[in-house]
Amino acid sequence: MGIKKVLVPILIACTLFIFGCVYVVIPEDLGAPSSTISKGWSSIVTNVGKSEAGDLHIDLTIRNETGDWSSMQTLEGKPAVLSSDGQTTECDTVFVGTGGHRLAPGFQMRGYIGGTQAEQETQLLYVECAGVEEAAPGSTLSIDYSYVTGQYNYYEPDNNKVNDKMEIELDAVAADLTYPIAESIEGLIQASDAEIVALNEVALVLTDIQHDENGLQFTWQANNPGEYPTYVHVGNPPVIGADGIIYGYYETPDIVSVPITPAGGKAEWQTQVAVPQDAKGLYILLSVETGKARLFANYAVDVTDK
Repeated sequence: MGIKKVLVPILIACTLFIFGCVYVVIPEDLGAPSSTISKGWSSIVTNVGKSEAGDLHIDLTIRNETGDWSSMQTLEGKPAVLSSDGQTTECDTVFVGTGGHRLAPGFQMRGYIGGTQAEQETQLLYVECAGVEEAAPGSTLSIDYSYVTGQYNYYEPDNNKVNDKMEIELDAVAADLTYPIAESIEGLIQASDAEIVALNEVALVLTDIQHDENGLQFTWQANNPGEYPTYVHVGNPPVIGADGIIYGYYETPDIVSVPITPAGGKAEWQTQVAVPQDAKGLYILLSVETGKARLFANYAVDVTDK
């Protein structure tokens, strides 16, 4: 009987624990699943030809189909694999990625600014297969890559990282793509004069744009309604336009110096990005420090008429 008396309260406690778990409610902002199903990133062949050395050269465009802001890159040390005429070949020359930038969902691109900070160069996206002169009909290209989605968090830069694989049909060549928007998403694009709520409820506004032989200069204004001075980082925002190239060498947005915005006051500063004078249809890929320090939300700002 003594044993039974001991077991009864234990069983009751276990039962309450089990059924109690049924009624646990996760706050919407913490655990609500996204309504958008991610397809990862896709790639489109825009040309199949030969390199200067006579090797197979494949020009590519990549498209963000994750349903969220995302950056992607190929897996280090993993060559692309060409399957052609019943044989496979490893292709070691692979330039496929966003150059570190986060691209808006539904956007597509074909290049970015690479090289070094001191010696920048335009890096177009392509794969070359040494020793292969041409691809037989029905050939495919396989590329291993990884991507991250959502806001940029300095403390967890690889948050939400996913490894995936692209399977690309080389016969499906598209020569008439429109950049940078492949799929319009309602509410994604912000007007150039939109007020964006940043860290500590500071209102961020783009007040002026100048375009000269050196590129674009943006003037930003932060309005602080709070009782304490604060910083709001936006980095040096890049742009992407109708040529499908992201202009602006990648650097994390938290390292760029900005002036302090005084309590109840305003601060103003400029950022610059080198863009060809003939570049058209531009959108700013803006990262704004939001919610907490070194956490950045993303905005596509329409400056197509500037």
